[in-house]
Amino acid sequence: MLFPTLDFLLFFFVVVVLAAPLVSHHRARNLLLVVASYYFYAQWNWRFCFLLAGSSVLTYLGGLGVAAMPSDRGKRLTVGCTVAAHLLLLAFFKYYDFLTGGVNAALDALHAGTHIPLMEVILPVGISFFTFHGISYLVDVYRGDVGVCRRLDDIVLCLSFFPQLVAGPIVRSSFFLPQLTQPIPRRVPLAEPVLLILGGLFKKVVLANYIATDLVDPVFFDPGRYFLLDRLLAAYGYAVQIYCDFSAYTDIAIGLAALLGYRFPLNFDQPYRALSLQEFWRRWHISLSSWLRDYLYKPLGGSRGGSWFTARNLMITMLLGGIWHGAAWKFVAWGALHGIGLVAERWLRRRSDSPIGRWADSGSGKCVRLIVVFHVVCLSWVLFRAASFETVVVYLTEMPASDATLQIAPFTLGLVALGLLLNAVPRQMAGRVAAAAGSWPNWSWAVLAGTGIALIDALGPDGVAPFIYFQF
Repeated sequence: MLFPTLDFLLFFFVVVVLAAPLVSHHRARNLLLVVASYYFYAQWNWRFCFLLAGSSVLTYLGGLGVAAMPSDRGKRLTVGCTVAAHLLLLAFFKYYDFLTGGVNAALDALHAGTHIPLMEVILPVGISFFTFHGISYLVDVYRGDVGVCRRLDDIVLCLSFFPQLVAGPIVRSSFFLPQLTQPIPRRVPLAEPVLLILGGLFKKVVLANYIATDLVDPVFFDPGRYFLLDRLLAAYGYAVQIYCDFSAYTDIAIGLAALLGYRFPLNFDQPYRALSLQEFWRRWHISLSSWLRDYLYKPLGGSRGGSWFTARNLMITMLLGGIWHGAAWKFVAWGALHGIGLVAERWLRRRSDSPIGRWADSGSGKCVRLIVVFHVVCLSWVLFRAASFETVVVYLTEMPASDATLQIAPFTLGLVALGLLLNAVPRQMAGRVAAAAGSWPNWSWAVLAGTGIALIDALGPDGVAPFIYFQF
């Protein structure tokens, strides 16, 4: 069930109608949202609802176990075992066939004459996200950042809440669990959520879909047919597509949660305005990058050691961040490219007092840095989007036939430019517009939402492609 569909609109309408009378009945409202979330998830594959439920029970029991242990050693052991169980589930569904293929290739090279059977495991939608939710809760309980949750239904809702279930943002339990016990406002302001949802729908249905079908998909399917200029434009196009696609999902998720009375954290902050890769990761998929920082990079030692120790930690973090995105060597290379870039930046920052360092902080230097960082990110997106390393080699090196022609329409280029310009729109814009129109009655926002949805549907191409991050 995709957000930009009539099925989801009807589903959400029913949830809102049923939840409205339960504002003062927290337990009943939470149970309603749990049922709605599992129904939502079952639309992909109802069998995986048992996996989601099992992950939730594991998280709940693990939290109780941590709280019950009298010694720190016992707490660490409980956290370690429970987190390991989460990671083993994730590894089986996400990496079994990938690892088995590598082992079988090694066995073939050794002429062992035996193979590990491939199982063609189906990847459950959103497994990475609800696994990370569970791990963060367990670690937060151990650290004392959140109190242990004694109610199973709260943990189940925390992991399964449908706006963020299948593609984030990764809403930490320390942020979300307290909201489940707070009073829900009887009248939820509609202005900002409606603007977020309409903006997200436009980015997904119009910008991301047109750019994908008219530019990105054809060029990446057979890059050898296109000039290098076409491929460069397609790389820019994919940078815009993945930004519009993913930020659209999180904008809609934040808006939906707000309409139900809950707050979600910011997940994108104009990432293509970054002047360094470090800043890019502070602006892109903020909930994942901060998760990797707090639950992986810092526990490894962060930057508390020497330069080589810090470089090691950065590389491990980014390599595992790449592997998180998919079971393929191209994602390992994507993570390695960002890791190398982050290490190089730290080396250069230590020379900030040099003439080049002072120039880099000047107006012209910042412009050059913005352009360089953007193109490094675009190069990494080529790795991310290409079907294989062979496709990447063709994309970056092979020349087309002499009779090849430029086939990219000006309309599509205009959409790419518009997508890049969105990075100049302040992230507080929806809030500012909502505040300026705060006196509008709620019915006017309902009319605006209906009109906007109909208009966006008319402007977009036929059909709606799944969100890119569903595959992770």
